[in-house]
Amino acid sequence: MPNGGARPGALGCMSIRLLPFLVIVSALVSLMAVAQQVRTWRIGYLMDRSGPVAFDEAFVQGLRENGYVVGQNVTIEYRWTEGQSARLPALANDLVSQRVDVIVTAGAASVKALKAATATIPIVMASSQDAVADGLVASLAHPGGNVTGRSVYGPELTPKRLELLKAALPGLSRVGILWNSQNPGGLNQFREAEAAGQSLGIHIVSLNTRFPDDLEPVMAQAARAGATAVLTLSDSSTITFRAEIAAAAQRHRLATMFSNAAYLAGGGLMSYGPDLVETFRLAAGHVDKILKGAKPADLPVEQPSRFEFVINMKAAEQLGLTIPPALLLQADKLID
Repeated sequence: MPNGGARPGALGCMSIRLLPFLVIVSALVSLMAVAQQVRTWRIGYLMDRSGPVAFDEAFVQGLRENGYVVGQNVTIEYRWTEGQSARLPALANDLVSQRVDVIVTAGAASVKALKAATATIPIVMASSQDAVADGLVASLAHPGGNVTGRSVYGPELTPKRLELLKAALPGLSRVGILWNSQNPGGLNQFREAEAAGQSLGIHIVSLNTRFPDDLEPVMAQAARAGATAVLTLSDSSTITFRAEIAAAAQRHRLATMFSNAAYLAGGGLMSYGPDLVETFRLAAGHVDKILKGAKPADLPVEQPSRFEFVINMKAAEQLGLTIPPALLLQADKLID
């Protein structure tokens, strides 16, 4: 037999000795595959409002589109303030103590409460205003820290909303700006509206409001000041009390403009801005990337590329308003 030849018996013995090792490796690989298949991610969900709305179902839909099914490979720990913003720090700390994998929220106050509670758990903003000015991220392109997500802010939006009000109400000269003094970014938004009003020749009446108790007094204040319309600045309180805002404005014969169509379900007159339901759905994409290993600091904050103008014709009828035909043609959607 040639010197380099292997004996059949030796090969057989080697195979027998390797067999237990191969079985163990195979078992480990199988266990790892099973572990990956059954991994259940835990998402914290903190919102400064009273219970779920259409946005929240849109977020769950976005998760499904990315391969996450509640009850199968993901669970959601919901926390609501029930309209009591003072509960945010406690609810934020509670979610952090649950050791969730990522936390989804919206609004500057909620993000700040979560940032104070954790510097390590990723935080995804399903919606935010001026996240840079509000101190939530370092920049939209490079957020830094543990916060990223989506923004619905654009400096051109407030002037456009005032322009549309002016087109709907010929002779408009005074507009009340309804804003939440408890919102960390509220003052910046109000100053932006003031500047926009000045450039359009519209006198701005400040309606600094605590929700919901101040709504009736501030609408009366707006009417006494000669305002014929109210522009509501977006935050979690105004979306929670959208029906109360619209009803109080109706009682004082004030036309209303909101930042997105979700508000019109409460009876508002007009809205101009991004589709907030779509914004929450797309926020699930940020969650997916983070669960797959991306760092929030490296994920740009995304902004909407499309805005919609919606008119509530029933609200117009209740106010006795005739919307100019040219404005009706501009609308993306009319609600009857």
